[in-house]
Amino acid sequence: MSRQLLAMALAPLLGLFILGIGNGFLATLITLRLDAAGVSAMVIGWVSSAYFIGLALGALFNDRLLLRIGHIRAYGCFASLVAATVLLQGLWFDPIAWFVLRLIGGWATVGVYLVIESWLLTSAETRVRGRLLALYMISLYAAGVVGQLLLGVADSLGATAPFMVVGMLASLSVLPMAVIPRVSPLIEHAEPLPPLRLIVITPTGVMGCFGSGLAVAAIHTLLPLYLQRTGLTVAEIGQMMAVVVLGGMLLQYPIGRWSDRHDRQLVLILIGAVTAVISMTLLFLSPLPWLLAALLFLLGGGVFALYPVAVSHAADRAPAGALVRMSQGLLLINAVGSTLSPSLITPVMTAVGDSGLFWSLGALGIGLVGFFAWRRSVRPAPQPVAPFAATPPQTVVGAELNVTDELVQGAIEHEHQEDLSAVVPEVAVAEPDGADREPARTSDDVSA
Repeated sequence: MSRQLLAMALAPLLGLFILGIGNGFLATLITLRLDAAGVSAMVIGWVSSAYFIGLALGALFNDRLLLRIGHIRAYGCFASLVAATVLLQGLWFDPIAWFVLRLIGGWATVGVYLVIESWLLTSAETRVRGRLLALYMISLYAAGVVGQLLLGVADSLGATAPFMVVGMLASLSVLPMAVIPRVSPLIEHAEPLPPLRLIVITPTGVMGCFGSGLAVAAIHTLLPLYLQRTGLTVAEIGQMMAVVVLGGMLLQYPIGRWSDRHDRQLVLILIGAVTAVISMTLLFLSPLPWLLAALLFLLGGGVFALYPVAVSHAADRAPAGALVRMSQGLLLINAVGSTLSPSLITPVMTAVGDSGLFWSLGALGIGLVGFFAWRRSVRPAPQPVAPFAATPPQTVVGAELNVTDELVQGAIEHEHQEDLSAVVPEVAVAEPDGADREPARTSDDVSA
């Protein structure tokens, strides 16, 4: 990677890391504060869902705002809104108000991600997207680990201090973007493939991404609730959540590379089985702290690997010209799962107790195993068209980062073996959306 490219990517990645530290422990903090105040699990689930609703809405509409006002000004607006909503939560405790603030905060947060990912996307040619995506993933997950570890420190400073820390970090994340030259990449409005078309192309990919949304959202928002009710301190909860995120970060790539050498559907079946087994183990055992950490590490590794393996499986099937739109559509399917997760699982926790979280995750794992096994019997997985790329869920614009030259060439070769014209009829030629796009730039804030 050239020094010029690294210099262009450094500012948005640094902004992402700073913001991600606070955002990493905010969901945990909100769950713990609501529970400590005696709020029911059902209400906690609705407040948690509000954030993911905001993420989904922002994924659909924020790119229009970005096109109107430019990257740097958009980043400043979104980051300031994140800071304002978090600080208001520290000043004003009310579950209904927190629902509204979390919804706005989710909308603004995905706007920040949109700016960063679209900047990275159009800063370089497709041949280096894999390296940019790796830097992006490292920044995002590393910030999540650091944030969870800082939760106990921030909480010990007082009731409002953690919210002040998150607001301060959101404000500081503007600085790296503000000092770079006032130019920005030119992006296009995203048009994801509709859900019905995705189901025709890759029912396994759709179910994998939806199940990933259900599981990851539950881990982020409801696992802290379970841990607090088992008697762990805030600092210990932060450490356990950091272990989960670390497992997701470190195990994604080995699992993905394994799926390159084996049937990806079989790997998805094993991920579902591991999720179910670990959930059942946590239900019926009272593990020591080190054993609990080990189980949560493996659970995080499996749950966080589900989305990228499902996307890779879908890419093995999709026409080359539909890769970008397919990736964007699967991202929205994942967002729907994340939105529904807390409000679906908290009634189970209310009915059967705190262990309802692991009953739900266990049932989800068993359901995924059954679905993936059925699909494998109906239609075996195609040969991988390109090496696995570890990636977290992104914005609909940033999802194009997944589409590398290697992936496109593999998809084109696959099209020569199988006629896919009836699957996505509007794709007439085997070439990626925007593959020939140059890293165009336009003036930003010229009238400011």
